[in-house]
Amino acid sequence: MNEILYSGKHLLTYSVSRHQHDSLELIYCTGGSGLLVFDDCTFAYREGDVAVIPPHVAHSNQSESGFTNIHINMKNSTFLPKHPVLIQDDSNHFIRNAFHAVFYHYSDLSSRSASLLSAYGALIASYLTAYQRVTPHSSIVEEIERTIIRNYPDCNFELDRYLRSIPFNYDYLRKLFRKELGVTPLQYLNDKRLQAAAEYLCSVFHDGSSISEISHQCGFREPLYFSRMFKKKYGVAPSRYVEQRRQEMESQPRDPDSQKILLEE
Repeated sequence: MNEILYSGKHLLTYSVSRHQHDSLELIYCTGGSGLLVFDDCTFAYREGDVAVIPPHVAHSNQSESGFTNIHINMKNSTFLPKHPVLIQDDSNHFIRNAFHAVFYHYSDLSSRSASLLSAYGALIASYLTAYQRVTPHSSIVEEIERTIIRNYPDCNFELDRYLRSIPFNYDYLRKLFRKELGVTPLQYLNDKRLQAAAEYLCSVFHDGSSISEISHQCGFREPLYFSRMFKKKYGVAPSRYVEQRRQEMESQPRDPDSQKILLEE
């Protein structure tokens, strides 16, 4: 049960052509946002969302700003919806951690990987079953989150002033936001800026943009502060991160289960 056939990553990507799989496909958006287009519906997804796509369901993936993801193909899953569904991870990122572990162990050729993949397949199926019934966030937390997402590229956006303009107690808002999303509003803002910078680096760094320009485009006023925060989050300097991501992409195995589908005229 819950046998993992394949796991791969999309680094910064803008379009995946229409295709289908013989097995269940699970796509965890690790960064950015986009649209999954099916024959009879379209899903707008963002970071932290998991798309669950049943076998033989044709789909394409489109994004103006780009997305990154980890994708898994699984057969004999105990979680097998009749139609595509979108499930949101929680603030602890348990599903994301499981996807990262699957990608690591799928790429590992050691003898222990098969049993670990089987265990993670069952774990992910259990998470997806349980998280279908997660209670949505409160309206005020959703509004704060939307405002941060709209404004994070603006280095003049003053989060503290915005929070104090809301007719709620300031400390209450910070505690409520952290309770529902697992981080403070400031941590959430910095994470969004760093994630955007990581994606932006891979797309424009070798086109002549400097670290200073990229940091400013992603909401950071001080390049030195940006570089320090970036290394703290990703473990490497911004310039080294680009090369690291390229090496990961070149080492990705090909998904044998994917079938491209020509669009009908």
